[in-house]
Amino acid sequence: MISAAMQKAINEQINKELYSSYLYLSMASFFEGQNLPGFAKWMYVQTGEEREHGMKFYEYLVDRGAKVELKAIAAPATVWKSSLEVFKEVQKHEAFVTASINALYELALGEKDYPSQILLQWFISEQVEEEKNAAEIVQQLELIDAKGTAVLMLDHQLGHRGKE
Repeated sequence: MISAAMQKAINEQINKELYSSYLYLSMASFFEGQNLPGFAKWMYVQTGEEREHGMKFYEYLVDRGAKVELKAIAAPATVWKSSLEVFKEVQKHEAFVTASINALYELALGEKDYPSQILLQWFISEQVEEEKNAAEIVQQLELIDAKGTAVLMLDHQLGHRGKE
């Protein structure tokens, strides 16, 4: 049986994952408005992944016989100054999610909740990838200084996400 503290913390993480999905959907909308469909597609894929992460936690609670308690999802930002600003926010947000996953793992360790530790190991590995992807795009945008044809080339590259 899962502890009340772990159940509460995982329910909070479900909200964070669904907020992440909502945030990236808002970013996709921003990029659609900027006529950058590749950037938008990257965000649509990210939106789906974050929803899946939320559902992975949701299903885990159900499998453990715990109660899922869905809370209101906060409204994300809708306007940014540039593509670089968007991806800097992605990078910052992913670091926030990583810290949250790490805190969950610490809780699972303290409670000797081995099943939760196993679940969270997958998320720890996933966050390494998430932070790496965001950092790479920030670095690319900083290199091109968000100007001209280089942005269009990066847009084209990002539009291929999910086709691998």
